[in-house]
Amino acid sequence: MRSILRSVVCAAALAVPAFGGTAPAVPAPGDDKTYEQLSFLVDVLEIVRENYVDSPDVQKLTYGAAAGLARTLDPFSQFMEPQDHREIKAETEGEFGGIGIRMVMKDDWLTVLTPLPGTPAYRAGLLPDDRIVEIDGESAKDLQVADAMEKLRGAVGSQVKLTVLRWPDKKAEARAGVKTSTGTAPVRSPEAAADGVEKEFTLTRESIKIESVLHRGLGDQIGYVRINEFSAHTSRDFRDALQVLSRDGLAGLVLDLRFNPGGLLSAAVDVAASFLGGDKLIVYTQGRRPDSRQEFRGGHRALYEDLPLVVLVNEASASGSEIIAGALQDHRRAVLMGERTYGKASVQSVIPLPKNCALRLTIARYYTPKGRSIHRDEKKKTGGIAPDIAAPVPHDVQEKIFAQWETIYEPGQKPRSAVGKDETVRDELLERAAVLLKSGEAVSRLKDRAR
Repeated sequence: MRSILRSVVCAAALAVPAFGGTAPAVPAPGDDKTYEQLSFLVDVLEIVRENYVDSPDVQKLTYGAAAGLARTLDPFSQFMEPQDHREIKAETEGEFGGIGIRMVMKDDWLTVLTPLPGTPAYRAGLLPDDRIVEIDGESAKDLQVADAMEKLRGAVGSQVKLTVLRWPDKKAEARAGVKTSTGTAPVRSPEAAADGVEKEFTLTRESIKIESVLHRGLGDQIGYVRINEFSAHTSRDFRDALQVLSRDGLAGLVLDLRFNPGGLLSAAVDVAASFLGGDKLIVYTQGRRPDSRQEFRGGHRALYEDLPLVVLVNEASASGSEIIAGALQDHRRAVLMGERTYGKASVQSVIPLPKNCALRLTIARYYTPKGRSIHRDEKKKTGGIAPDIAAPVPHDVQEKIFAQWETIYEPGQKPRSAVGKDETVRDELLERAAVLLKSGEAVSRLKDRAR
């Protein structure tokens, strides 16, 4: 669970407000000691440049100073170099130019976890467990996933060449596999590598959409929607998912926000507005200045205003997830089940800088409709949103549930979980939520709270 929370801290900081960020006004000389401190920084930079034993890279020094400045503020403010800035834009826009694969590290080699349906990688015939040996003629040995993703992404229409090593007897390898967090990883010994077959692929990059919304029926007209993150496509995909579920009748919905680290504020507000009509307040933000308050409300009517609703959360639900959970809880619109959420209630704005850099800066904190501040206080161990029904799940079980959500897509076969059937665990929290809706108990609980 610690590894998941580390990911949440990083991903939750991606929250970009629906409103545009602008750089704060620079104080005029004499207002404070800003310029005196800046002079001090310039002096340090000059001393290093003139006296360091090796000739330093001034750009690296400048970037390092900017990064250090941001780190003194809070865990979510960050100076971003061009590569980081591109990654942020890809995350929030919900699509990027690429080939469409998910990768993991196995035995210090990049390995295809799965190609994504309809993408260049899928159509070309890349398969799960293909080891990536070269990217554009350069060795991929010891290349980390993030670095590889940067190499594989690029302008739509451009090409990238991959060399992969594939083992023909995959079933035999699976029987000799070792357990990992995402399932069974084949044992790759140097001797076994000799049995592999090298294959080359030249792929043309296309626009790859990040799937943030998944849905399915749970029986008895109970629907299930899981939102992995809030990107530019989430609002539309969420509406589409509910329309599909409604075709066969929709008597209740389980909205799964577990492990959702946040994303675009506007997308989270749109999802909440699907259930909250009457111009109800969903969230408001407040910055340093008293006049900086901004309110975000639902519409006059909501498409699913009366749909019985259970929301699943855990300690890895953060930011946008907590906006939705807090709004629905304050308005007694849904039953929250699971564990106390993470407690990330700050809003970041990405401010462009010269040379394709950017500053992701915390500009406000958000509050639930009832004015609750749920921001995490590490010292006091407070923050987050307490569910209406506390249902703790052991960390090792949560890790397995998270891992088995990953879907493997292989041409000619049905999609399957990345975790084998013998390692799959029951999602008892989801089962309990479905029972609440099927029995009508969720509606009864909301009526009791409204009295």
